[in-house]
Amino acid sequence: MKKVSVGLLLFFVFSITIFAQQQYRRPVKPTKNVIVMIPDGTSIGVVSAARWYQIYNKLGGDNLAVDPYLCGTVKTFSSNAPIGDSAPTTSCYMTGMPQQTGNVAIYPVADPENDLIPVDPAMAYQPLPTVLEAAKYQQNKATGLVVTVEFPHATPADCSAHYYARGKYEYIASQMAYQNLDVMFGGGNSILTDDIKQHFKNTGTTLIQDDIKTFRSFNGKEKVWALFNERELPYDLDRDPEVIPSLQEMTQKALDRLSQNENGFFLMVEGSKVDWSAHGNDAVGCITEYLAFDKAVTTVMDFAKKNGETTVIVLPDHGNSGFTIGRRDLKSYDKATLDDLFKNVSKFKKTGEGLERILLKSKPEDFKAIFKEYTDIDLNEEELNLLLSSKNYKEADYMKVSNSVNMGSSIINIMDSHTYFGFTTGGHTGEEVFLAAYHPNGDIPVGMNTNVEINQYLCAALGLKTSLPEMREEIFAKHTDVFKGMDYTIDKSGDFPVLKVKKGNVTLSVPAFKSVVYLNNQPIALPSVVVYIDKNDTFYLPKSLAAKL
Repeated sequence: MKKVSVGLLLFFVFSITIFAQQQYRRPVKPTKNVIVMIPDGTSIGVVSAARWYQIYNKLGGDNLAVDPYLCGTVKTFSSNAPIGDSAPTTSCYMTGMPQQTGNVAIYPVADPENDLIPVDPAMAYQPLPTVLEAAKYQQNKATGLVVTVEFPHATPADCSAHYYARGKYEYIASQMAYQNLDVMFGGGNSILTDDIKQHFKNTGTTLIQDDIKTFRSFNGKEKVWALFNERELPYDLDRDPEVIPSLQEMTQKALDRLSQNENGFFLMVEGSKVDWSAHGNDAVGCITEYLAFDKAVTTVMDFAKKNGETTVIVLPDHGNSGFTIGRRDLKSYDKATLDDLFKNVSKFKKTGEGLERILLKSKPEDFKAIFKEYTDIDLNEEELNLLLSSKNYKEADYMKVSNSVNMGSSIINIMDSHTYFGFTTGGHTGEEVFLAAYHPNGDIPVGMNTNVEINQYLCAALGLKTSLPEMREEIFAKHTDVFKGMDYTIDKSGDFPVLKVKKGNVTLSVPAFKSVVYLNNQPIALPSVVVYIDKNDTFYLPKSLAAKL
């Protein structure tokens, strides 16, 4: 977009206001419960391959669980780029505002030359309420997140935290803990701090760590976090079911707990690592991770139809890798049989990552036998030499595996070469993604929806009485406005900045990234988190805090 003249400024200000407040295009009857399911980074080619893989291996019929509910596509994009990252794309689903790469539920910085939608420069870094926060704050619904990566990863963070950089886990994790979620299932034990654990004790939240037996036996009404592994969970194909629960099992447990709330609930379920396997160009990983997600779809749809008061929407946040059934070196592609296409990949018992972990602990002379055991591939000399000459480490950045000459990428290259699947990139792609939905009255989004319209649909399905922009003014007001004329300072000596406001003999201390403040050292719980942005040295907090002084 070209720079605008002063004469057009009022038009863009008006456009921004309309953009933020418009309603979904069709009537939607509100339901008690709303569930969002996101197979992260799932291009339509992955869905097609997963369906054929299921048919070939006789895993449950000719259709995926999602198939009867497919109803359209979603144009998903960042505020200034057509190809989205997980942070800004899911943030838009949650807040209604497209954002820039790295942004977590926060207003983007204006980029006049490239912005695809109106962006108000004055609102840069402003935290934006999410539909999860609205469900909790406005309607007292239970809230939950179920993922297969570490809990502060981009997609779950988009639902329950605010910051301009998705990698700032210390700020994001604290916000997620202080959101007082009713359910949080996933990975990330190493990210928990002593402060977070103490907050769980203060709020009566049950914390289950690497204990599948306790997880499976849990049937309480208290808030519950169950985390497995130090960071992300293993791929489903590599998962030990006696140690790590499946996404389907975690989803069922979340439904059991959340459905006890008489006001209903909001739940987000993410098949997180379809995206990771796509970044790594791991074909069997993409297929089996999606199928694990599809099982969770079965559980959710069964619940929704039986419950009769639940809206479900299923959609990826963006495409990834340009995954295809068929590639340029496949001769007579139109004559390739189902057996040609799916016989070899169906013999793979591990993902590339899972096989890498085994090989890195093995002697080189055993590589051929191990490869044969887990893939049915007889390594030729060239393939064996590729493994032996690979850098003997795992690429630290999961987004760069396909572009690295390491053991992991070498394994995947060999496995993929024995299939008929192709990839165009190791990064995200800009095509539209699939849309599926269920509503007890049939009020579903159809056709092509933008990511902004998906947010409007979710707000309508929740039946929010206060719009998200109006809610933003209530819970994320600038401290300079809330405490205007008062004596305040910002203490930056600790782990998190603390806003200190004095009036007479009263001192209000407001720690950043938490939902507890202290009035003369006495704790007061807030219904929302406090966010601090260093870029503008501003605290964003409830407007009602002024009344405490």
